[in-house]
Amino acid sequence: MTAWNIITGHYPPQPGGVSDYTRLIAHGLAEAGDRVSVWTSRFDTGAVNGEVVRVNRLPDHFGRAGLVILNRELHRERAARVLVEYVPHAFGMKAMNVPLCMLLLRHRRRDITVMFHEVAYPIERGQQMRRNLLGIVNRAMAAILARAASRIFVAAEAWKEALGRLAPRGCDIRWLPVPSTIGVSSDRAAILDKRARFAEPGVKLLGHFGSYGPLVAARLKPALISILSTRSDVRIILIGRNSETFRDSFAREHRLLASRVIATGPLDEADVSASIGACDFMIQPYPDGITSRNTSALAGLAYRKPVVTTTGRWSETLWARSGAVMLAPDGDPDALAHCAFELMDNRERANTMGCAAIKLYHEVFDVRHTIDALRNA
Repeated sequence: MTAWNIITGHYPPQPGGVSDYTRLIAHGLAEAGDRVSVWTSRFDTGAVNGEVVRVNRLPDHFGRAGLVILNRELHRERAARVLVEYVPHAFGMKAMNVPLCMLLLRHRRRDITVMFHEVAYPIERGQQMRRNLLGIVNRAMAAILARAASRIFVAAEAWKEALGRLAPRGCDIRWLPVPSTIGVSSDRAAILDKRARFAEPGVKLLGHFGSYGPLVAARLKPALISILSTRSDVRIILIGRNSETFRDSFAREHRLLASRVIATGPLDEADVSASIGACDFMIQPYPDGITSRNTSALAGLAYRKPVVTTTGRWSETLWARSGAVMLAPDGDPDALAHCAFELMDNRERANTMGCAAIKLYHEVFDVRHTIDALRNA
């Protein structure tokens, strides 16, 4: 049996993709027979039912008091492996928690695995000085962590090049695609009930799952306008946190179209799963294109759903090869809408893409690949 200390900025019931991902990985390691302790930030709304791992809440957000406790525990359990689920902004100190990185560097003789979900805030000409300063500090943090780690994984293949410029020469950086954090529901009745409530017979139901941040919303909204303006046999279901805010904004600007847009608001995992299961396919645009870290798209693939999405500078080549997704260039909402029209009108292609989606998910993204990679030293 292997002992693990997992360090993560957030853990359920705290919301977020990395929070849900960490719980999935912690449970996967525990189910494989390992002993798992999670170290995470303070959160006052209680615990999640069904925990099979020990969850330790620090008294702060990885501040001075929390780092003293974490350092003491790492010294106490020297034989335990350490897994850091790293996102710069998840560890407090305005995304510049250099002391945490230095603490891990002091433990560099330990078996430390760092999973980089993100590397650093971008540095760009014309950007505010404070944002470029954040990017500089983030790069210093990543360089420190790369020197502390005995193994490095990245959630998106493009991060290998970015991190390679910061890591020691010859450092082995491996791409580890993330799994969907939403389980596939076996409750057929719940799926059929969602379908009946959201769309009448003969109507296509398109889904979007996410948290509706401004960069995604700016890409999603014009595509939905084009789809709904062109086709009357379409309903849109917006799934997840902030979906109601997005729909309200959409309704203020496009009252005649808004009656065909449904927002679920935040849901528990079972309802999210059933809502995705009710859809014909998913429409999931991303800034700079889809990558292997976009768990909202992976939820559709795991459900055998064709996914209409965007390709951009960070997209891995596997997406174009897979046949599981239909790709439009990032920043072209009309092309995104035309991809949706093609799927609606070509049932055979939609079925073929669905088969390719589940094949791709099981071969590349299934959680068993992540657990195997972490447990195999």
